[in-house]
Amino acid sequence: MHSIVAKAQLSPNVTRLDVTAPRIAQIRKPGQFVIVRRGEDAERIPLTIADADAAAGTIALVIQSVGKSTQELVALKPGEAIADIAGPLGHPTELIASGRALCIGGGVGTAVVHPIAQGLKRCGVAVLSIIGGRSKEWVIFESELRQLGEVVVCTDDGSYGRHGFVTDAAKDALAAGGIDVVYAVGPVPMMRAVVNVTKPLGVRTIVSLNPVMVDGTGMCGGCRVGVGGQTLFACVDGPEFDGHLVDFDLLMDRLGTYRDFEQRALAACKDGTCKVGLK
Repeated sequence: MHSIVAKAQLSPNVTRLDVTAPRIAQIRKPGQFVIVRRGEDAERIPLTIADADAAAGTIALVIQSVGKSTQELVALKPGEAIADIAGPLGHPTELIASGRALCIGGGVGTAVVHPIAQGLKRCGVAVLSIIGGRSKEWVIFESELRQLGEVVVCTDDGSYGRHGFVTDAAKDALAAGGIDVVYAVGPVPMMRAVVNVTKPLGVRTIVSLNPVMVDGTGMCGGCRVGVGGQTLFACVDGPEFDGHLVDFDLLMDRLGTYRDFEQRALAACKDGTCKVGLK
């Protein structure tokens, strides 16, 4: 069992849980993730390790509450526990050793960008982070990223920071020159938009993909993605890939495969009639 030692609400539907996982905290690297199971009959959920404290033996999980399983997970309180946390899984981020990196985070993707920026800072790389949200209340990890380098905040409604999308700010940063690599994490349309900006410029762009994932070992095949004309598995070959080679149309199609099932499961639990087939 993994005890919850702290809980914080980062935005209206994003929660941070700091949980005990000593071995994972000691060996995790930027870009890696864990698979969490709240209890014996619960769904397995892949979550990025947003931060870790090796001395305290804790890792930070940032969870966007959008369905039945994630709502149950964020309902946990400090002192309660998560049954299983498997990891660290996936390939660590390929960090450049010098130069200047642009880290772009959209919504909850900003939590995924954070450990990447941490790793780059440790390597001595200059980090510019561009992060965004619908409005000020949806912006997360701003203060943490400001400790690692320059930060530009964008909001869709202009309520905070720069008015507009992260891609608009990215265009300006790239036009100014000096960017050696881009790391982009967020909704699929956002990552695709970033790639559409960087590809004509020939700037290497790494994206973190979020397909349906079950076992985290490549055996189920649920997380297969198209990259450079090949079928790869996000759990063992990723989750980060060369954005210029990703088939985003296929990714979006696969992400919608179980949308109806997820909506029915959530609706069933809201009216108190959760059934075995909808767990």
